[in-house]
Amino acid sequence: MTVLRTPGGLSLRFRPRALAVGVGAALLAAGLSLVALGSGDYPMGPADVLRTLSGGGTPAEQFIVHELRLPRLVTALLVGAALSLAGAVFQSLVRNPLGSPDILGFTQGASTGALVVVVLGGSSLALAGAAVAGGLGTGVVIYALAWRRGVHGYRLILVGIGVAAILTGVNGYLLTRAPLMDAARAVLWLTGSLDGRGWANAGPLLAVLAVLAPVVLVGCAPALRMMELGDDTASALGVPVRQLRLVLLAAAVLLVSFAAAAAGPVSFVALVAPHVAKRLTRAPGPNLLPSMAVGAALLVGADLLAQRAFPGHQLPVGVVTGVIGGGYLVWLLALERRAGRL
Repeated sequence: MTVLRTPGGLSLRFRPRALAVGVGAALLAAGLSLVALGSGDYPMGPADVLRTLSGGGTPAEQFIVHELRLPRLVTALLVGAALSLAGAVFQSLVRNPLGSPDILGFTQGASTGALVVVVLGGSSLALAGAAVAGGLGTGVVIYALAWRRGVHGYRLILVGIGVAAILTGVNGYLLTRAPLMDAARAVLWLTGSLDGRGWANAGPLLAVLAVLAPVVLVGCAPALRMMELGDDTASALGVPVRQLRLVLLAAAVLLVSFAAAAAGPVSFVALVAPHVAKRLTRAPGPNLLPSMAVGAALLVGADLLAQRAFPGHQLPVGVVTGVIGGGYLVWLLALERRAGRL
């Protein structure tokens, strides 16, 4: 741990390796962003992209970059960062590497809200709002069911898995009740897609991330690190465990819900990104900032692959993250088995 002290008496503690990983992942995300903005039916070089972003370029380049490609890219960066931050918080709170919103039912709750709107024939705006409401409602139900003089991590996982199973069944039933065209649209949304995403999708998530990220990163991260030692130890060190857990759960559920409203329930990012960040930093604790950078780079890279891997045909980004995340999980389990921990 390195400590920087300012002449005014302020101090900043950080791990150099974790900082290097965060900066490296952010640079990777920036490089992939340049490729995403410059590739496609109208290819542009990095210099042309940078010139267009700074206000230059032809009217055609301005339209392609600012109106077509940039909103999708910004949505991908925000969704990746939000999901990975939420995943890191969940995994740290439940002290379990499988503590992901995909597994605990929050993603399924957002999907249920969206599917209700699909069945009722609502607009895209109503679908996004219902996804947020569904995620928040599921968070309240899971918290209430897991409450027993506090919320223990193990109990939260079990309740979350049960609620996820119920909601998966409900979502399947809702799909059968929707008209054929709406059901096809709903299946695409459930896969997770960035196709056609605009500033209206990115704006609400940006606002939520701008408010909640500082709260989690600056206000809660030190206490969250102590909570990984156990509730009794954290309480003995002066951490208000119950209140802080409620704040962190609310923040993580909001992040997941708004990310789902922006791009659908993109799978495995919240599970994989914190894992990758922790393995790269080799540091204890939640590794929140490196996780956000890794998640943003992961989703931009996955979306680039989804757009360019099969010329003339685009895949939903959730298909790519599912393949990458599933493969990573299998590799991780094989590694654990070889090490004798499974």
